Amino acid sequence: MLKILIVDDHALVRQGLKQVLSEEFESAILGEAGSAQGMVEAFQEQEWDAVVLDINLPDRSGLEVLKEMKEQRPALPILMLSIHPEEQYAVRALKTGASGYLTKESAPEELIAAVRKIMGGGRYVSASLAERLAVNLSAENETPSRRGLSDREHQVISRIAQGKTVTQTADELCLSVKTVSTYRARLLKKLSLKTTAQLIRYALDQQLVP
Repeated sequence: MLKILIVDDHALVRQGLKQVLSEEFESAILGEAGSAQGMVEAFQEQEWDAVVLDINLPDRSGLEVLKEMKEQRPALPILMLSIHPEEQYAVRALKTGASGYLTKESAPEELIAAVRKIMGGGRYVSASLAERLAVNLSAENETPSRRGLSDREHQVISRIAQGKTVTQTADELCLSVKTVSTYRARLLKKLSLKTTAQLIRYALDQQLVP
C-alpha cells in the first residue's frame, strides 16, 4: 500500500494536499507532520514511499531535513514544496537530492503529476524551469561566492535583503540574535563586502530575495 507523508507547518495546506492526493490515490495512507521533528517521529512509525516536504518549517530548514533524509534513505522520493519562486530555491533543492520542486501556487494543478513522476523514479520540475536548467544552471554559471553560501547563510542574507531586522530574522529562523549577527559578519567577510547595504545589493543582484 502506498504511503505518502506531507510535511508542512500549516494545517490547512496539509489538509488541502491530502484532499488532492486522496482523490487520486484512494487506497494510499496519507500521513502528515507540521515540523521537522514531527517528520522524524513519523519516520519512526512508518516506512514512507514518498514525502512532500515544505522548505519553510518552524524548527529547521526543509533543505537541511532533505539533506539528512537523503543520507539515510538515498532512494526516497522527496518533492519539495515552497511559497518561493523556482529561481530562488529549486536548483539548490535538486542539488541537495530532491526529486522535484513545486511552488504552492501551482501545487493544486501539478501535485498529482509531480508525485507520479517522482514515484516512477523521475524528477519533476516545471517546463519553464526545465528550460532554464538546460540553458544556464550549470555550476559554471554560478559565481564562486554564491556557490559557497550555506543554506543557513542563504536564509539569513535573503531576509536581510527583505529589510528584516536581526531580531525578526532570528525569530523566523529560530536562532539567537547573536547567532544571526555572526552569520551577517561571516557573510560580509565571505563576500568581501563592507556594509549591510552592499550585502542587500548583492542579494538583489543574485536574485536571492523572494
